Amino acid sequence: MAVKPVVMALSRAGEEVAHRVAGALGAQLHGRAGRVERADAFFPDALEHARSLFAAGVPIVGVCASGILIRAVAPLLADKRTEPPVVSVSDDGAVVVPLLGGHRGANRLARRIAEALDGAAAVTTAGDVALGVSLDEPPEGWVLANPQDARGVMMALLSGARAHVDGEEAARADWLAPLDTAEPLGKGPVVDLICTTEPWPVEGPDTLLFHPQRMTLGVGCARGCPPEELEALVRQALEDAELAPGALKAVFTLDLKADEPAVLQLAARLGLPLRLFTVEELERETGRLENPSDVVFAEVGCHGVAEAAALAGGGPEAFLGTPKMKSKNATCALAFAPAPINELHGRARGRLSIVGIGPGQAAWRTPEASRLIMEAEELVGYGLYIDLLGPLAAGKPRKDFPLGGEEARCRYALEQAAKGRNVALICSGDAGIYAMGTLVFELLDRAPDAGGVSDAARRVEVIGAPGVSALQAAAARAGAPLGHDFCAISLSDLLTPREDILKRLRAAAEGDFVIAFYNPVSKRRRTLLAEARDILLAHRPADTPVLLAASLGRPEEELRYRHLADLQVDEVDMLTVVIVGSSQSRLAALGEGPRMYTPRGYARKMEGGENG
Repeated sequence: MAVKPVVMALSRAGEEVAHRVAGALGAQLHGRAGRVERADAFFPDALEHARSLFAAGVPIVGVCASGILIRAVAPLLADKRTEPPVVSVSDDGAVVVPLLGGHRGANRLARRIAEALDGAAAVTTAGDVALGVSLDEPPEGWVLANPQDARGVMMALLSGARAHVDGEEAARADWLAPLDTAEPLGKGPVVDLICTTEPWPVEGPDTLLFHPQRMTLGVGCARGCPPEELEALVRQALEDAELAPGALKAVFTLDLKADEPAVLQLAARLGLPLRLFTVEELERETGRLENPSDVVFAEVGCHGVAEAAALAGGGPEAFLGTPKMKSKNATCALAFAPAPINELHGRARGRLSIVGIGPGQAAWRTPEASRLIMEAEELVGYGLYIDLLGPLAAGKPRKDFPLGGEEARCRYALEQAAKGRNVALICSGDAGIYAMGTLVFELLDRAPDAGGVSDAARRVEVIGAPGVSALQAAAARAGAPLGHDFCAISLSDLLTPREDILKRLRAAAEGDFVIAFYNPVSKRRRTLLAEARDILLAHRPADTPVLLAASLGRPEEELRYRHLADLQVDEVDMLTVVIVGSSQSRLAALGEGPRMYTPRGYARKMEGGENG
């Protein structure tokens, strides 16, 4: 479970147990508003809140009746291989039931909770009950190389087959002991459970291959090294050492290589995490190196990268299995830890998620955005936008910035990510539309002496999550005013020269685009909207429909319609999106009220006999 569970308390009766569970798991406690006294965050609707967490991939522990959680997540059930764990706990803590995700951590989570509460874990997964172990969910430090065969093997064992644990690492697989000591259920065939670091050919569906993650891979390369060169070198090292890629715990390297495409692609191709060390951390490994290099020291400040990274990743008792191997542009080394590695050394590559949360309400926030927010170690943004996250922001470190502090907030977020942290930059609407997305990339693109960010910040991973933009929200509420060609124009001349705005207005007016106006007015900017109206009136009818949409998605949401000739500046503020129709746009009284739409031309198409 990459994301910590959230404990949900729904009533006063289960509140004490919920606090005990949250304390045992180091998790946030979310409580039902009006029914729970103490919580890290409160929610008004249990079903909606559980559904939102589940959609974001967050494990849920609900101190409540199982049926409540089942009803909440039932509409979202699709693939048991990707669904997060869902566990229910009785109000008195006596019974803990893993409802979903038994083989993705729920059974283990239920047992952990039951132990903390001195209760009973009602695990019903057949393998756990009859065999005492889930073969498709090995413990930390082990991986199953052929998970597609796990179900068949477990069914065979349940039908009377006997297990034979074999391989040079079998003695370390104490978690398979229940299969060694349990009485066979019959005299059926034998299934093989192979525990090895070697590449073992699996023949047939009656064998499971487990690799203990005792190996660490250290790599180094020249800037711009071809990715295929580094990967070929690593594959050769594994082949020469007769080691399986599944026995690798992670890829380790110098932090200066955090953005090196060859290293990133290698980790992705191997399906392994990337961990980084500073030059000082690698230099401390010099005494254990087999190939210390003064040349490398002169270049980067430590006497070796590949060997030092492998050893540092394996811990103080690790030893080199494969000393440094070299190609033209790359190096690699393999180290062995004395036991399967349960905890990663080094730090992760920093990540900045630029997250658009839409207008603010949870129902319009994408599951991806919610997941990135839950995964983040720190939230950065305008304080109001972070507040709109409600329970998702509870308990997380946050750095609030005022309006006008846009560059400072983006710079701060990047530099925090440069420390190896997972940071989410929170934006309203869509982060790439008149928001912080463009400023983040501008700072990354600037030279350091021109106001750019640090070299470390330039090496972080930057990802974006789309959000519902104001123009989309307004259009959906109004009908379909963006049904044909449209554009968006910001009327703020704080960042764009006034003459450029007027030039774009004239071009959009002549082109007969539907126009969404962002930042239409402020306390000081009161004239451009009126000028825009007058420019447009020269190219489209006076009765062209105009939508004024304010506070979209919030309780105070308001939609108003005007004719273009009647548009007044004083009825618009910074929370209003103005959509001006084209000459073809219509405002019709339909059903429940006025609907604004812009025909696409289907009537003309049908008149011409085209119906495909």
